[in-house]
Amino acid sequence: MRILYLDCFSGISGDMTLAALADAGADREYIEQELSKIKIEPFQLQWTRVIKRGISSLKMDVLLDPNKQPNYHRHYSEIIRLIETAGFNEYVKATSLAIFEKIGIAEAKIHDIPLDQVHFHEVGAIDSIVDVIGIALALDSLHIERIYCSPVPLGSGTVRCDHGIYPVPAPATLEMMKGLPIAPTPYTMEMTTPTGAGVVSGIVHEFSKGLPPMVVESIGYGAGTRDLLNQPNVLRAIVGSVDPYLAKWHVQHDYTQITQQEHAHTEHHHHHEHSHDHDHGHNHSHDHDHNHNHSRKKDNPVIHERKVLYRTDHTHEHDHHHPHSHDHDHNHDEDDHRHGHGTTPKQ
Repeated sequence: MRILYLDCFSGISGDMTLAALADAGADREYIEQELSKIKIEPFQLQWTRVIKRGISSLKMDVLLDPNKQPNYHRHYSEIIRLIETAGFNEYVKATSLAIFEKIGIAEAKIHDIPLDQVHFHEVGAIDSIVDVIGIALALDSLHIERIYCSPVPLGSGTVRCDHGIYPVPAPATLEMMKGLPIAPTPYTMEMTTPTGAGVVSGIVHEFSKGLPPMVVESIGYGAGTRDLLNQPNVLRAIVGSVDPYLAKWHVQHDYTQITQQEHAHTEHHHHHEHSHDHDHGHNHSHDHDHNHNHSRKKDNPVIHERKVLYRTDHTHEHDHHHPHSHDHDHNHDEDDHRHGHGTTPKQ
């Protein structure tokens, strides 16, 4: 099974996600050809190689026709119609609709209006529409079947949008991130945009603080617009596969053979049961029984039936009767889920 891990250590936005997926190997020609099916104002994608704090990354920009006045405002129903009538395959259509649905539901709740009446501002602009559909096309190109994501830093401070000066995270962003893992950040700026939050809440299946068990095949870096003080402003996309026999994947190194031989030699001299008979009439018999139970307390949030790979159950039973035996029983119970939003500038 082909999987994707989104490493959002500097947040996430639509353009960063599309660029990261392209940098990880998504077919740019396929993406651009399919995007031309959308019946909106003329545009083109510009791909630029940039360096962010020493990291070579890909920057994606949507360039508009300077002779055409772009439409920055669209209703949710209009965007849905654009996607459904473009002729995309079912995967691309379903993925695009899932992201916009999350954005639309969040906006509808914030403004207290029906979903069909939601009026997008920046998210209704061409670049945001291209970002979302482009992400769906990139995922299709990479044959991604399951998406994992790190906790997401949202940022702080304020940002100016069509409604005026808003707090960061923007209301729609925060609404979409309810129940999902949020990471702290020292930066007083918008780290995650509404489009980025739509991606995270709309199509991510599982959340993990680190990489899931996988065989890594490609890595991509998508650049944000700003430069951060102490870290690269990039989104890392890690593409790979899950092997059903991953637990049996062994790599033999020379040093491990030496270590194993030394361990076997050491164990040969440590098979002992103490029984000491002394001439002065005392008989000492030492039988050591040590039971150690180490159990970490679970951090077990229930997040809309998604898997959250924070939980750690480590129960170690050690019975030491020299010779000694170690039984380790690790049980990880996880829920499973598969499932199917925006008023601020991009990061």
